[in-house]
Formats: sequence, structure tokens, C-alpha cells
Amino acid sequence: MRVDEVQLAGGVANAGAVTRIGGHVLRPANSHSESIHHFLRALRAAGFDGASMPVGIDPDGRERLVFIEGDVAVPPFPTWVQTGDSLASVATLMRRFHDASRRIDLDENSTWSMEMADPLGGSIVCHNDVCWENVVFRDGEAVGLLDWDFAAPGRPLYDLASFARMCVPVDDDLSAVRLGFAAADRPARLRLVADSYGLSPDDRRELVLVLAEMIAKGGEFVRRRVEAGDANFIAMWNEFGGMERFDRRRQWWHEHQGHFASAMA
Repeated sequence: MRVDEVQLAGGVANAGAVTRIGGHVLRPANSHSESIHHFLRALRAAGFDGASMPVGIDPDGRERLVFIEGDVAVPPFPTWVQTGDSLASVATLMRRFHDASRRIDLDENSTWSMEMADPLGGSIVCHNDVCWENVVFRDGEAVGLLDWDFAAPGRPLYDLASFARMCVPVDDDLSAVRLGFAAADRPARLRLVADSYGLSPDDRRELVLVLAEMIAKGGEFVRRRVEAGDANFIAMWNEFGGMERFDRRRQWWHEHQGHFASAMA
């Protein structure tokens, strides 16, 4: 890191490795970065201005993107990002993103990370990791999405469910408190996400089923990273209690799924 670079907070996979220099962000590139950059440029051409604009890959192997001005929340999450208005604004931004992504033809030569991708695949590129740390806000309104490393073709509903799981949050009480979430009516917050995105009655019912599938498989991605020796994920795994954290959430969901289903009716 050069002396004129400023380290940016947040994230797990690239924690400590993302910096800002002037109007640009520098972060580790990966084998899919060229495909991601091509897609981000196509998004801008399709009329979506809420994504990082790529500049290119630097000689040192880091990708360079235009910095998006605004506020980004990191754990423990501040009160302002937990408001219903902030939550709704992300769902609205995601709808705009998905609508733009639908207008982009998939390039058969592009490659994508499958680590967090929709297991059923899909015809449009989704973000797959929309969490508070990857959203830029201005005056409490979501204006930009960051960190496209896990972008891949999938179903928009799966992308929305992933966001809801992390930011409603659809999570057990202990885990929610550890992340700094205040007590809230989580089924009502999920309904707010559905309303703000504009889900149909059928998609609302499907959203709950997709969440159930996600929670049933919870922990698999993190455990793979732990078994691969990723120090950042090992630290997170240990901090939150390993697989017990995901087992606890599965039990909590078994007891509360009906409340979420009722909120979607």
C-alpha cells in the first residue's frame, strides 16, 4: 500500500486489502474481474448508475474502480442504517439494478464465481452479496452497490432473498444482537422489502421458500473458506461459534417460518 492510499473498512473476504486513492478504489482482482468489469460497464450503458464504475486492472494486479461518495455501514450496525426507510431504499435500488441487468445479454465467454450463486442459475447477472457493508447511502438512501466479486447469473428473487436474510435480518435473536441489530418486527421488515421491490403475490410466497433453502444450507460457504485456510473467515467462524451459529438459526427458522409466511400473505 502506497503512502497516499487510505485503507477502507468493512468486508470479510478482502478485509484490510481495500484502499482509496483520490477518486479511485483499489482492491484485489480475481479471475473473474474482467467479466465483472465488462458487466459493470454494460450496466451503466443500460441506464443503471448505482454500481461501481471500473477503470481497469493495475500492473500490481489490483482492480481500480471509481469511488462512490457516501456512507457505508459496518458492524455493529448504526441506528440510521436499520431504519425502514434505509431498508426499503436498498430493495428499490435492487429492483432498478435487476431491471437494467435484464437488458444485458449474457456473454458466453464471461466467467463468474459460483461460491454464492443461485444454485438454480438464471438468465440475468445478480449481485449475490448485497449487505450493509456493500451499499453506499446518502442521507439514509441507498445509491450504490459495491463489491461485485460474487456476481453471477441467477434469479432476481434469490438475490433479493440473500439481501433480506442479511439485512432484515432473517436471523436468530442472538446472532442479530451480536451484529448490532436492534429488536424489530422482522416479518414486517421482510414485508417492507417485498413491498418496496414490488413483488407479486406468487413471488412473495416464493421468497419465503427461497429463504428456507438458504437457511437450510447456512454455513456451507463460510466452512469452505475456513477449510481453505482463509484467515478472515476463520476469525469470523470462531467469533460467531462455528457451525453452532447456523444450527441455532435453523432451529429458530423452524419455529418462526410461519410468521414470515403470514407476513407475505
